[in-house]
Amino acid sequence: MSTTPIGSYKFSQKLHPLSLLAQLTSRRATGCLRVFTQAISWTIYLEEGKLIYASYSDKLFDRLDNHLRRLSQQIPSLNSATRVQMRLIFEKKSENQSTPIADYQAICWLVNQDCISTAGAVVLIEELAKEVLESFLTIKEGSYEFNQESPLDELPKFCRLDLRLLVEYSQKQLRSRQNIHSAVIAGASPQVLPTTKTLDTESQMLPSKFGQPFPSQRNFTQNNIDSGDRISADESVGQRPKQDLSKDLYTIACIDDSQAVLNSIQNFLDENIFSVVMINDPVKALMQILRSKPDVILLDVEMPNLDGYELCSLLRRHSNFKDTPIIMVTGRTGFIDRAKAKMVRSSGYLTKPFTQSDLLKMLFKHIS
Repeated sequence: MSTTPIGSYKFSQKLHPLSLLAQLTSRRATGCLRVFTQAISWTIYLEEGKLIYASYSDKLFDRLDNHLRRLSQQIPSLNSATRVQMRLIFEKKSENQSTPIADYQAICWLVNQDCISTAGAVVLIEELAKEVLESFLTIKEGSYEFNQESPLDELPKFCRLDLRLLVEYSQKQLRSRQNIHSAVIAGASPQVLPTTKTLDTESQMLPSKFGQPFPSQRNFTQNNIDSGDRISADESVGQRPKQDLSKDLYTIACIDDSQAVLNSIQNFLDENIFSVVMINDPVKALMQILRSKPDVILLDVEMPNLDGYELCSLLRRHSNFKDTPIIMVTGRTGFIDRAKAKMVRSSGYLTKPFTQSDLLKMLFKHIS
C-alpha cells in the first residue's frame, strides 16, 4: 500500500491507515481524504500535510457535544442551551449533506457567536482529531478517495496540526488499551481499569514515512504494568477471614455505560465478599439502585444522556441515599472536577486508571 499513489479505490480492499497518512504527510498533500467501510466513513482534511480537521460519521454530534460539555467547565457560555441550539441548527444538516462538514460548520458558528474563542476551537479540534485517529487506525478493510478540493476551502481555518504527533499519541493510546484488554482476558494480575471504551486495534502497526517507525503492537507487553501495584495471594481480599468484616456480603452498585469497565470492576472484587450490581444505563440507574440498596455506589462521571455529577446530585436528594457512599470514577484530575464532586456531595474520587488495590482501599475506607 505504501507504494500506491494516493488517488481513490471505490471497491473494498485491505487498508493500511498508517501508510495512507504517511504518504499524505510526506507529500505535503492538501485536500480531503475520505475512507469508507460498510457502516462508517472517516474524513481527514489536510493543508500541506498538516491536519486541519478530522471527523467520522458515527454519532457525529454526540461526540462533539461530549467534548463541548468538558470544555463548558472552563467556558460558561458553552451551557446546555447553547449546545442544544447548535444541534438544532446543524445536526439535521449533517443528515442531508453528502459531505460531512456540518460539525465543522457548528464549530465555526460557536466561534462567530463568541461561545468559544479561536484558541478554544483549536483545543476542541485537536481533542476531536485524537479520537477520530484512534478509530481510523483500527480500519482493516474499506475503500478510499482523495480529492485536492476540500469543502472546508470556503470556511475559516483555526489550526494546522502536526499529523505525525497526533498519530503517535493515538497509537500509544491503542497499545495501552490493547495491553490492558489482553491482561483482563488472560486473567492476569494485577488488573488495571481501562480509561476508555474502545479496545480494538491493528494487530501490527506498519513502519511509516513519518520520520520514525511506529513500534509493533507485540513489543508492548505485560511488563508495562507497574509491578508495584501487584497484590500477593496472602494480601488479596479473597484471603481475608469473613469474621474480620462486619457483614458477610457487601452490595456495590457500579454505574458506567461501558460493559467492559463494569466487567473489569466485577473481576476486581471477590464474589464471597462483594455482590456487584452492574448498571450500564444511567437513565434507569435510580430504579435499579432502589431495588439493590447498595452499601457503596461507584459512579462514572462521563456518560451519555446523564452527567455523573448530575446523577450524584439526584441520588443525594433521595432520602434513601443521602448517606450512602458515592465514589466518583473518572479520568479527570483537575481542581474544577474535584470541586464539582464536592459540590454534589460525593464521598470520594477515584481516578482512572486505578489498580485492584486502589479500588479495595477506597471501598473498605467507606464501608468501615
